[in-house]
Amino acid sequence: MRVADAMTRDVQLASPDQSIIEAAKMMADGDCGSLPVGENDRLVGMVTDRDIVIRALAQGRTDCTIRDVMSQDIKYCFEDDDIDDVAHNMGDLQIRRLPVLSKDKRLVGIVSLGDITHTADTGIAGEALSSITEKASQHTSTGARPH
Repeated sequence: MRVADAMTRDVQLASPDQSIIEAAKMMADGDCGSLPVGENDRLVGMVTDRDIVIRALAQGRTDCTIRDVMSQDIKYCFEDDDIDDVAHNMGDLQIRRLPVLSKDKRLVGIVSLGDITHTADTGIAGEALSSITEKASQHTSTGARPH
């Protein structure tokens, strides 16, 4: 099965110049914990609810932009990648979601472990989740593509 068969296509894209408050509202409205960040028609980062809390709110900073707290080291997959391979990579990298790009590197969706569980072998998703919940120090693989 390909990633395109499992991914969520309706993805909100945040701008790096938006405030973290706007990002939090977008997450609340979309019932999600992360947003891809795009600029000039390119994916430039990912921001999570945890990024906002740890990198801004815990420091007493409420006037930050998404750019101030987002992760720029983006891991992603392609829409025609094999879903089992992607699930294994997600486990190795300890991540629950990956942006999905077309071959010309345009954002076309997001794939989550939940998406994989609903459409693929639940054993694969279970293995990935098990790997994600292990301590990070136990992992040495870096199977996803860097941005």
